[in-house]
Amino acid sequence: MATHDKGSTTSSAFSDDSFYSGSGGGVHHFDDSTARVGEGAGSPYDSTTKAFDTTGYTPLDKSTVDDSFVDDDPFDDGRKKFGWTAGPDLGLLGLRAVLGGIFVLHGLQKVFGLFGGPGINGFAQSLEKMGYRESVVLAWVTGVTELVGGGLLVLGLFTPLAAAGLLAVMANVIALKYKGGFFGPNGVELELALAGMAFAALFAGPGRAALDYNRSWFRHPVAAGFIALLLGAGGAAVTFFVFR
Repeated sequence: MATHDKGSTTSSAFSDDSFYSGSGGGVHHFDDSTARVGEGAGSPYDSTTKAFDTTGYTPLDKSTVDDSFVDDDPFDDGRKKFGWTAGPDLGLLGLRAVLGGIFVLHGLQKVFGLFGGPGINGFAQSLEKMGYRESVVLAWVTGVTELVGGGLLVLGLFTPLAAAGLLAVMANVIALKYKGGFFGPNGVELELALAGMAFAALFAGPGRAALDYNRSWFRHPVAAGFIALLLGAGGAAVTFFVFR
């Protein structure tokens, strides 16, 4: 067993060679003949360079690693996610069918006098009593807007423009009838309900069960809705303030 006294300890005793191999009479803390950490059969440790040699190692083939268990979503609580559902599309289809169908029937009353309607002349006389000028022109514009706009809404074609046109018609009716209160028969509850449905169709879009499916305004319903809303608001304002 090697020993040394306190006075014989020098800095040279802790040099790399003397510290590991004990050369020069230093303490044999380690011996080259003993395998060091990471050294042995097949070890990449080179005792000459005192470094690890990785040239003999084969890189990991990542194609053999099964990482299907890895979840990239840190907020995933493991519950089953809902897939695509046809519920919203069926709801929008029903909304369009009911709202558009109502306006188609009113348009047929105004334009052709069907279902006990007044026809163009009768409707024009009603507009004159309400204080509108160019009543015949406005009668045609209103009747065609209801008829064509309602039909387009049922089909789901040019939905933003159709909904905006119907909303403009209802805005004028509400402006004329609001003094009668909310409840019928002279109130505005029915007109408000129809205007709300038109507003919903304007911004919600037609749904997938429509001829507008995958068109640009279908993919960007909010932007298309705002543009159509501005057009409809302009038309309603001109009708109410210029022709009345």
